Amino acid sequence: MDGVRALRQAGSTLKPFLYELAIEKKLLTAASVVEDTPLQISTPTGLYVPENYSKEIQGAVTVRTALASSLNVPAVRTLLMLGGDAFVERLRGLGMASIRKDPDYYGYAVALGSVDISLAELVNAYRTLANGGKGNELTLVPRGEGTETRQVVDGKGAFIIATILADREARNTTFGMENVLATRFWTAVKTGTSKDMRDNWCIGSSAAYTVGVWMGNFSGEPMWNVSGVTGAAPVWYDIMNYLHRRRGSVAPQPPPGVTAAAVRFRDTAETPRREWFIAGTEPAAPVAVHTVHEQPRIVYPAGGMIVALDPDIPEANQLISFLAQPRGAVHEWHLNRQHLPALSRQLLWKPERGNHELSILDKDGRILETVSFTVR
Repeated sequence: MDGVRALRQAGSTLKPFLYELAIEKKLLTAASVVEDTPLQISTPTGLYVPENYSKEIQGAVTVRTALASSLNVPAVRTLLMLGGDAFVERLRGLGMASIRKDPDYYGYAVALGSVDISLAELVNAYRTLANGGKGNELTLVPRGEGTETRQVVDGKGAFIIATILADREARNTTFGMENVLATRFWTAVKTGTSKDMRDNWCIGSSAAYTVGVWMGNFSGEPMWNVSGVTGAAPVWYDIMNYLHRRRGSVAPQPPPGVTAAAVRFRDTAETPRREWFIAGTEPAAPVAVHTVHEQPRIVYPAGGMIVALDPDIPEANQLISFLAQPRGAVHEWHLNRQHLPALSRQLLWKPERGNHELSILDKDGRILETVSFTVR
């Protein structure tokens, strides 16, 4: 079994590329506040309900915290903004040729690394980030100076992601301040754990080296209570220390087009700080929960849901909550193509038995989303 080329589920190691693309497209910044709150998404096979590794939710968090602490729900919300097609195309552009199927095949879980890739592909993608977004193919022999590269990822976005992956304080929510990701010298690093703990990863770069570690059973059997930070990370830490036993590593300098600015936050407990931005994306006011680029959608009821009335409660006392996102948006509701007299993101409806079709419309009367549900 060639462990370098074998295809394994990537887990959270793909999140840096997701957030970099959102920052590059100026949909988000490192200071954007996103919601780490319960999320349900209707799919053709049922409800997709992402959860954080810890099973806990943090409420409103910045992108810096969401990525450094590897929170799952904000990553899925970011994918909803970007679209699966754009993200999968970016991963292929980074050299992940193992991702061959259509984006719809991977679904929303692609944000959490549901795709199978090789250690070689993943390390080379992180090497591209470390080189300011410039990449080329891996080789087993030195190529010398002047090797041709291509700009795969925006250098400004790559720099900002590196500052997040090197941020010990932002990592504290999930990993604590003291762990094997905190080297004595500058490194930017990310862990990942696949479903059922079959695979765990630790990939990261210093100023001179990119090191990737995969840990798992070659048979594909799950491991017991071994995650990226307890399995692969200690190996990565030892290798990095060995490589830097006689040399240091310092943080990269910001490229042209990246600026630092002071930011304050309105919807999160995070304290004011200086943050890195692509020039022109600095916020002019305290940062609130980001909903500008969120696609409006119906959160409840979910498509295909069957609601059963409780025979022990008078029907007049039973109500169903219609709920849409993003928070703060106002929508027009239609039930069975009839206008409901309310303009809000949430309303209460007295259920009627039968099959129903619920839609939300924008201010111009365009249907944004429709779901079907049944009351019995």
